[in-house]
Amino acid sequence: MNYVFEFGQVFAAWDELLAGALRTLWLSAAAMAIGMVVAVLGALGKTGGPKLLRWVIDAYIELIRNTPFLIQIFVIFFGLPAIGIRLEADQASLLALVVNVSAYGIEIIRAGIESISKGQIEAGRALGLKPLQIFRLVVLKPAIQAIYPALTSQFILLMLNSSVCSAIAASELTGAANDIQARNFRSFEVYFVVTGMYFALSLIFWGIFAMIERTFLRQPATR
Repeated sequence: MNYVFEFGQVFAAWDELLAGALRTLWLSAAAMAIGMVVAVLGALGKTGGPKLLRWVIDAYIELIRNTPFLIQIFVIFFGLPAIGIRLEADQASLLALVVNVSAYGIEIIRAGIESISKGQIEAGRALGLKPLQIFRLVVLKPAIQAIYPALTSQFILLMLNSSVCSAIAASELTGAANDIQARNFRSFEVYFVVTGMYFALSLIFWGIFAMIERTFLRQPATR
């Protein structure tokens, strides 16, 4: 084995990798925030909406969960221009990530909502709470507490899936790595460093999620 490792050429382009990592963080965080809103609305429609709306939501969920994420990105980036909708690579990446995570989020949140007993909802009505208050205070928070681990895992997968956006030349971490590798041909070194960066980003997200759980979601100790 005569291969000589040269990580210096990779770290010489550290500013590009850092910019790509920040773009990955931005894409992931924005997709998480928007996707969560869409998922909550979709779960509400699926649990209490009219039959036609439930059918549309079910069709959307099955379509997204049973097709590759790469194809979804291609449809948005290469397919939408055929009907006059043109998006930049980063815009198409954000839209694809939102569409993807929302489908999974709807099912996760629906399961959480349906785990709340009807007795709790009736108690909220008996206290004179309005429907929105019942949903926000009686249903949503306990549901999120129940499904929080599943949601956080899904969000980590979303961040890792953002690497696929490099297929349409989005300016995220893997895209930056591909550009660097194309210049210096140090494939192992480039992708080894990027692997470590994705691992670090995952740990950062896990830390943030754990802090949110401790601060807002953990139930007080009972005696």
